[in-house]
Amino acid sequence: MDKFIVSARKYRPQNFSTVIGQSHITTTLKNAIKNNQLAHAFLFCGPRGVGKTTCARILAKTINCENRTVDNEACNTCNSCVSFDSGTSLNIHELDAASNNSVEDIRTLVEQVRFAPQAGKYKVYIVDEVHMLSLAAFNAFLKTLEEPPPYAIFILATTEKHKIIPTILSRCQIFDFKRITNNDTIEHLQGICDKEKIKAEKAALHIIAQKSEGCLRDALSILDKIVSFSNGELSYSNTLEHLNILDEDYYFKMLNYMQQQHLSDAILLYDEINRKGFEGDTLLEGYSEFIRNILVSKDAKAAILLEVADDFKQKYLQAAQQISTGWLIAALNLLNEAEINYKQARNKRLHVELAIIKLCYLLQAIEIVNEEGAISKKKIVEIARPVSFKSIQIIKVKESEQIGSSGAIVKKNTKAKLIVEAPDLATEKIVVKPIISVTAEPKKSLGSLDTIRKNLSIQNKKIGNEVKELTEEELRICWDKFIEKLQLKKNHSAVTNFKMAELKIVDNNSVEIITDNNIQQKFIEQERADLVDDLQQHFFNRQLTYTVIIIEKGGTGEMARKPLGSREQYQKIIESYPLVKELKDRLRLELDY
Repeated sequence: MDKFIVSARKYRPQNFSTVIGQSHITTTLKNAIKNNQLAHAFLFCGPRGVGKTTCARILAKTINCENRTVDNEACNTCNSCVSFDSGTSLNIHELDAASNNSVEDIRTLVEQVRFAPQAGKYKVYIVDEVHMLSLAAFNAFLKTLEEPPPYAIFILATTEKHKIIPTILSRCQIFDFKRITNNDTIEHLQGICDKEKIKAEKAALHIIAQKSEGCLRDALSILDKIVSFSNGELSYSNTLEHLNILDEDYYFKMLNYMQQQHLSDAILLYDEINRKGFEGDTLLEGYSEFIRNILVSKDAKAAILLEVADDFKQKYLQAAQQISTGWLIAALNLLNEAEINYKQARNKRLHVELAIIKLCYLLQAIEIVNEEGAISKKKIVEIARPVSFKSIQIIKVKESEQIGSSGAIVKKNTKAKLIVEAPDLATEKIVVKPIISVTAEPKKSLGSLDTIRKNLSIQNKKIGNEVKELTEEELRICWDKFIEKLQLKKNHSAVTNFKMAELKIVDNNSVEIITDNNIQQKFIEQERADLVDDLQQHFFNRQLTYTVIIIEKGGTGEMARKPLGSREQYQKIIESYPLVKELKDRLRLELDY
């Protein structure tokens, strides 16, 4: 039984033409070899798994090949290429800077550089993860990197270029590797499946490419796992199950429920997703990308940015035509906030459900409007409802009657008169106008205030409650009774101010209450409603009311004495007690006035 070799090693490119998705790098290196313009130091930087170390090995093999092809590729048949492929070549040295990052390791490397190659033209030194070197190791490497022997070539590889000191960067030719596109990854995986006789659906390969995020090594590792899991048959369903990815059909269902505002169905769908083991942040992140894809599908030019399987592209285009741009933008903002706050939420399930509730009723909350070329977001308020009034009884008026401006019914005298005006000088015509004279006979206004008062007066007379005459004695009796009520309520501050007030009768329907200051006036005004009610009930007079007047005491026109401030109070104290000032001075106290 042959030993299993993972696909990432088994199908590692052996020449520049088989490198995936880095044509801008391979073309430059091939032309440099052809024109004999090789730099003495290269820096390969980019994301993981995109071919940095692979290109470094291919470059090392190609420049030492004895029989290069017309396209400046390694022949893979000469002694140098064979020894390189078997790992026995003495012209290539690889150093892992992650585990050999000290000054001593770099000094050992520099000592090896002094020896010329025994066979071939160049000795190539590949330093992987070079950003892990210490600052002292970088400084020890500077002189050799700047002026190496003519047979030495250094290739540095890193995923974090920003961690490398500028003096190293300035001594290297920098090549930036880019992420591998989904289409290139799918084509490469399909070629491997054909060679290995693996049945694979294109949608499944697309999911693997999307999950790898531009890293071909990750894509090959995922392929090996799913092949073992599915016994050599890659289907869309088992790929989703193995990678723990939500099917896009769930997102389309969720979108449909939200557009129809079927909240219960949306919550039940989330419960089904949750029971399958998917966390809330997975749903929020996936749904955000789903909404983004629909927004991109709005424009045919931008539809090429869709990184989805071909089976779903038509669904995205149809959904984009049915949903407004405003809703999509607002939904993206809401989902972004929900993702940010997900980690801080204690009840994470409720947090996701609240986001779903907001999305379901988003159409009722906001709208996106275009005002003078600028897109803005407006809140939709409920339609204003008219104030409900009591129904007014309709009063039928005879033809011989009409309603006057005061609301009274007046009778019309239908006798007509003719008024002859002076002739118009321009037309020399006499103007005749018929005038109907109207004589108003006021009737009693229904529900008028005077009628109510009269009826109440008549009713009081019937039960023996005639209006009492307003005298000082009766007024004082009513006043004292009201003070007793305040005492029962334990409103002692009001009792004190009421006792200090003076009463003065103005006429039969009005009383003046004289106070000393604003504080006393406010205490009396606070009890206005109860006091007016007591006065009117005591004298059986609904027209009785009072006014509060402030007259400050202290002589003729003399203002009341102003209360002492903090400074004045201190002066008074030290006048009476001089020792207080002596204590302050000894302790060096400062007073805050």
